[in-house]
Amino acid sequence: MTSRTRRVAIIPALALAVAVVGTIVAYGVARKSEQQFRSTDISGVQWGRGFELTDHSGRRRTLADFRGKVVLVFFGYTNCPDACPLALSEIAQVVKQLGPDGAQVQGLFITVDPERDTPERLASYVPAFHPTFLGLRGTREEVENVNKEFKVYSSAPSAAKESHSDHGAGQGAYRVDHSTGIYLFDRQGRARLYVSANGRSVDAMVHDVKRLLER
Repeated sequence: MTSRTRRVAIIPALALAVAVVGTIVAYGVARKSEQQFRSTDISGVQWGRGFELTDHSGRRRTLADFRGKVVLVFFGYTNCPDACPLALSEIAQVVKQLGPDGAQVQGLFITVDPERDTPERLASYVPAFHPTFLGLRGTREEVENVNKEFKVYSSAPSAAKESHSDHGAGQGAYRVDHSTGIYLFDRQGRARLYVSANGRSVDAMVHDVKRLLER
């Protein structure tokens, strides 16, 4: 085989080697990401960028108010019989298991049922899970805008929405179908992780919050 022939034969081999190395590197990066977080990584999404709502003490709040902390956000309603108290209990366990680092975590509960979830109702319900947790609400229009921003599904009977004012204390007996995932934001206020209700684990959330606190 001549030198020219050898060079021609080597080129495809080099190309194959580069492709294989590239695949290994890509796989390694993917594996590293998988090992870093146990929840779904949503870093860089162009939604879930923020909100402007009122907390249960009457103060207007935005996501920027919590810069420097890892923020866990859950959407629900206080009359929820199962998913909401479970999620808030899990977030409270995360804060507790973090020990002193729990002071660097903020739990937020955004109501999808502002007709019944008055400031007084939120004030008695949300901090019962952890004294630092805040309940957030707005007008029906504000809540629906936040739902769209975070891609949250919620559906209350239309009659219920129409039968109460935005600040009324209506206690109609109805259930609200809604999304049940938890959103995690890093210290810079960026959406980083989504924790689905399916197979959700407190230990996994503690692991992920620790990773975010390191940044």
